[in-house]
Amino acid sequence: MRKSHPIRRIMLATAATVSGVVLLLSLKPASDPAAASAAGAAPQATAAQQSPQGGAQAAGAAGSAGSAAGTVTGDATQTQYGTVQVRLSVAGGKITKAEAVQAPKGGLSDQKTALAVPKLNQEAVAAQSAQIDAVSGATYTSNGYKKSLQSALDKMKSAPAGSAGSGSSGTSHSSGAAQARTVTGKVAQTQYGPVQVRITVSGGKITKAEAVQAPKGGLSDQKTAMAVPKLNQEAVTAGNATIDAVSGATYTSTGYKQSLQSALDQAGG
Repeated sequence: MRKSHPIRRIMLATAATVSGVVLLLSLKPASDPAAASAAGAAPQATAAQQSPQGGAQAAGAAGSAGSAAGTVTGDATQTQYGTVQVRLSVAGGKITKAEAVQAPKGGLSDQKTALAVPKLNQEAVAAQSAQIDAVSGATYTSNGYKKSLQSALDKMKSAPAGSAGSGSSGTSHSSGAAQARTVTGKVAQTQYGPVQVRITVSGGKITKAEAVQAPKGGLSDQKTAMAVPKLNQEAVTAGNATIDAVSGATYTSTGYKQSLQSALDQAGG
């Protein structure tokens, strides 16, 4: 029994060595730093390639859609009852909204404007052109609306080829905003109360005129309601303060012209 001890020890040592070698060989592929690094780098590289491309495309698409929008304002059209001017909101080369920034006011014109303008706005968006029907009972307003609408559409079409939908309308809007400004004349005191005129000037021309102050109370209310809309219209038509006084409202007319001239002087016109 004592003689067999060395052999048993040798056999046990050999078995332990073989087991250790086998164990090391089985663990080496999983613990290989190069293999682990390559395995981890591949998914990261793929994600790095796909994610930025997807993000750039999404941002580009959103930016393109956002840029294809703007507004275009048509020329002011004079009618028998007042001025009509249309502004369009455009996206992707199409009208998304139409509105009248100027329309006849005062007396019966208020009712006709309230009746006609919403319908005309709706038809302009639906038709995508100026080929729309006149609203019954508001023929002059309808015709003025269509003329201003056509003017706005012409401005859209005159944009450089290949530019985005808002490139033309946005430029037109920005240009118009840069040129158009509002000037308020000095208060003119009259026998029946103060008169003060505010004008909007674009391209050296009066595009809108309004009385921010006018005689009030008693008979003055009637005279103001009768005279001011006519004076506003004449101011836009004439482009200066050389306008006729309204019969029956001489003091108001005189005060209006004085304040209008003051506004023109400030505007440099």
